[in-house]
Amino acid sequence: MSEKLPTLAILGGTGDLGTGLARRWAQAGYEVIIGSRTVDKAEAAATDLRKVMEERGIKSVNVRAADNLAAAQQADIVAMTVPFSHQTSTLEAVKLALQGKILIDVTVPLVPPKVMRVQLPPEGSAGQIAQALLGENVKVVSAFQNVAANHLQEGKGLDCDVLVCGDNKEARGEVIKLVEAAGLRGFHAGSIANAAAVEAMTSLLIFINKQYNCHAGIRVTGIEQ
Repeated sequence: MSEKLPTLAILGGTGDLGTGLARRWAQAGYEVIIGSRTVDKAEAAATDLRKVMEERGIKSVNVRAADNLAAAQQADIVAMTVPFSHQTSTLEAVKLALQGKILIDVTVPLVPPKVMRVQLPPEGSAGQIAQALLGENVKVVSAFQNVAANHLQEGKGLDCDVLVCGDNKEARGEVIKLVEAAGLRGFHAGSIANAAAVEAMTSLLIFINKQYNCHAGIRVTGIEQ
């Protein structure tokens, strides 16, 4: 008997990054709950996802819409893809619903308009902010910050790796399974404190993308997988 896949929620799942992850995970057979501050926006994103899947020849996917709180309550693993300016308010609204669960924090502390400059928060990283706010009963794992959203939205393979940071090794392993389900390679990258390095790299990649008119990612070499 095959192992039952966890139900996934994506808070802020109507944006480019959330949409990309939702498509990848739904296509891989996961039940996906698209969360938003308003159910109408989430419903529109879910409808669009079903349409895209049909265009790819996939007739049925398990996707539904909810507000962020309901999505967090109903999921086994929760991902959050909101802008840094909304990170704290979103977490405070769903804090109780996240207890005992894994939170995948995709937040990057970009401070417009100078998004090509590394500007980490005094706490060290967005991942550390999330872990401190939610407490030790929530396993915060930082991942997916260095993947171009438009590449995730496409159905093709990705030549990009994902660095996965978190204080709990088992939780990191669960997130690496989801990275692989999305068609990428995932690597254990240490504690949540190390998320600072990964988040900082996003500003470097934005600069490189503008400089060379590309959508750059990162690649770990020297490891056979």
